[in-house]
Amino acid sequence: MWMHQLEKLLDERHHELLAQVASMYYERDLTQTQIADELGLSRVKIYRLLQEARQHNIVQINIRWPLSSDNGLETALKETFGLKEAMVVRANGQNETRTLQQLGQLGARYLETILRHTTTMAICLGRSTYSVIHAISPDFQANVQVAQAIGNMPRIYKEFDSSALVAQLARKLGGEVTYLSSPLMADTIEAASVIRSQRDIVWALDVARSAEVALVGIGNLDTEISGFVRAGFLSDEALADIRSDGAVGDVAWRIITESGELYPCDFNHRVIGITLEELRQIPTTIAVAAGMEKAQAVLAALRTGVIDVLITDNRVAEFVLRNVN
Repeated sequence: MWMHQLEKLLDERHHELLAQVASMYYERDLTQTQIADELGLSRVKIYRLLQEARQHNIVQINIRWPLSSDNGLETALKETFGLKEAMVVRANGQNETRTLQQLGQLGARYLETILRHTTTMAICLGRSTYSVIHAISPDFQANVQVAQAIGNMPRIYKEFDSSALVAQLARKLGGEVTYLSSPLMADTIEAASVIRSQRDIVWALDVARSAEVALVGIGNLDTEISGFVRAGFLSDEALADIRSDGAVGDVAWRIITESGELYPCDFNHRVIGITLEELRQIPTTIAVAAGMEKAQAVLAALRTGVIDVLITDNRVAEFVLRNVN
């Protein structure tokens, strides 16, 4: 017992040191050498502490890129797909990272306008989801319960994983977290049924289902970057077979067809998390996706009827509008 208390005390002291060093560097504008002299540590140690502070989100740096939106495409998307809102960044000539950062800023600004009137928000894992959460101002506060809407896959996604994202958002908002303590994928349909029947899992999923706002990404089925392949859920060959059979992407890790239907496979029934039908019941489901490699998946996701707010780039918007019929 006393060993546990000692470890906790040491963790708190280390956290305090990280915050102190970060404050001296970022708020007081001291150099690393000045901090080292003041604290009696080496400059190398100060450098490592600053790196650690950023890795553990004690320090969060938000770069506000200038945003250039396309109002015409936004209006067309809203009218064509019956969306509550559409936000389109002009991404011509930009790299994917910068575009995703800009989409994150748009998503963060939108969330900051609606979260004050929200009690629960559900989160799914992914890079695009991370970009939005990362862009929310550290000064913004809203007492929102943040619910993990899909299971964990930390070995692959690390800071983009669901549990990490809900924890980060709750810290920013000053709200509480509801964790879904489950793997993202069960080994079998029968195992998935057993996991979903557990009391804590039932409770966590009920909280996610009751959310007023959900934030999701849209995935494609590229074998080179697919999380399905990276996590070992599907082989390259199996994913290629699914694509050739009509699957084009995923929403909340549910594989969908070009027409926006759930692709018929046991994989979709092994996911531990919120379903597409449950997402449809949430008043505001926000999807963020960028890049032409996701364009077909975005169109399919729009056809599911799940998405209420789309945040994307102009090339994707133009593609889905050209190919809607």
